[in-house]
Amino acid sequence: MMPFAPCAFAAAMILAAGGDGPSGGTAPLSRADADAAVKAALRTIADRSRAERAAELKSGVIAVDGARMPIWAAQYGEKSKDGTRSLWISMHGGGGAPAKVNDQQWDNQKRLYQPKEGIYVAPRAPSNEWNLWHQAPVDRCFERLIEDLVICERVDPNRVYLMGYSAGGDGVYQLAPRMADRLAAASMMAGHPNDARPDGLRNLPFAIHMGAEDGAFDRNKVAAAWGAQLDALAAADPGAYVHHVAIHAGKGHWMDREDASAVPWMAGYVRDPRPAKVVWLQDDVTRPRFYWLAVDEPKAGQRIVAERQGQEIRILEAPAGVNLRIRLDDSMLDLDKDVRVTQGGKELFSGRAPRSKETIERVLGERYDPQSAFTAEVRVTTCTPPAT
Repeated sequence: MMPFAPCAFAAAMILAAGGDGPSGGTAPLSRADADAAVKAALRTIADRSRAERAAELKSGVIAVDGARMPIWAAQYGEKSKDGTRSLWISMHGGGGAPAKVNDQQWDNQKRLYQPKEGIYVAPRAPSNEWNLWHQAPVDRCFERLIEDLVICERVDPNRVYLMGYSAGGDGVYQLAPRMADRLAAASMMAGHPNDARPDGLRNLPFAIHMGAEDGAFDRNKVAAAWGAQLDALAAADPGAYVHHVAIHAGKGHWMDREDASAVPWMAGYVRDPRPAKVVWLQDDVTRPRFYWLAVDEPKAGQRIVAERQGQEIRILEAPAGVNLRIRLDDSMLDLDKDVRVTQGGKELFSGRAPRSKETIERVLGERYDPQSAFTAEVRVTTCTPPAT
């Protein structure tokens, strides 16, 4: 393993989190002050946690909520001009087998792919069950791993890539749509989606590699069907759902490394943490935030679609009664002007969204992601969609 260096019905109730603004008595920050507060919060969090995170990486095990995920890592190429590295998370096959079998698959995955540049991490799944890569602890382990490497190894959070083979491919199908806001691109090799759906991939380039003769569990047919779904989604939403589907002729479950072409394909993309439109479909493993949206009570199957244009945020789809947090900063709109939130023609909010030190610290406390340091937040309660 590579040694890591230490290192209500339609009304907004609150203008911004924490009671900032007129009701809270705290003056909103200027843009310059908000920028300074972001830098200070990032520095404080990193300084406070660096020793702990470095020790975790050195131990070779990411431990979250009782789950233990061993990791193996290697570095390739030179750092970028800004001193950062990309991160490649590569999930092994196996699943539903004795630990020894999954350990062998892990060993295979360690050297299966080699990016031109970056930190390549092959984690060992926390369990040996059939769904070893898409159980709830995996999301949290990956979040922790990414944060550790951003803090200690200067990984660029806009260049994090996910891939996996066989059962690892199952994991990509499941994890990529629900973790899309963390990733720059993802590639699925020789897996099966089970109950996963591609809706959340709107802003995440996604590749599918499958052997044409890989007929077990109809993996080849399902891969082609997913490709057709992505074609339809992309046609209905121009510029979104970037994807590449390669069905390798004459290949079975093992593609003789032809699937390695996914690595340079993924490297051509970087994450956009603030896309103009977000499609968020909750999986059975729910998440409280996705890009610039967050909810107080995430529920399986909950679907929210929102877009922003100028000073307006439009909620295009959402169940009624959802307490929705819309996170903003000055790269998205002008926070010195009024912001408007609508749903189905109803105005949910109109007014200023004050920049807030409390918002900045809370958002970064949820997730150490320097590129997603939102400075303001509007809370609304979604309304009943109008009858059609």
